[in-house]
Amino acid sequence: MASNNFLVILAIVAVVLPSLTMATEYWVVFNYTMGNHNVFKVNATGFSQCIIPPSNEALTSGHDIIPLMVPGKKWYICGVGQHCAQFGQKLVINVEGGAPAPAPMKNSAHGILNSGYQFFMAAVLAVAAMIVA
Repeated sequence: MASNNFLVILAIVAVVLPSLTMATEYWVVFNYTMGNHNVFKVNATGFSQCIIPPSNEALTSGHDIIPLMVPGKKWYICGVGQHCAQFGQKLVINVEGGAPAPAPMKNSAHGILNSGYQFFMAAVLAVAAMIVA
């Protein structure tokens, strides 16, 4: 399984996309200045109302890597000061399952056999045999 990286940079001057759609087997990486920002995973209510969870749930490394392996919505906010509520530093990611395998191609030989092609060729050969004889 190849790992794919997707980079999201949170900074005071950055404008963060409010929503992304990604497939599974990706990673989201939050890069920011340690101490100036953090990342919290929240639910839909926490996201819409910028409700900050307890501080022990914060990701604070400045380079937080989150695998996106399970389909569904994932909500993240910055819990420093009013970064979420005032500056909109929040992100929702809709993780979709992998693409289904493509349908097998129709066998064109099967279509020829079921068509009138065989009957036509037999008639052509019969006429040719009568002409030659």
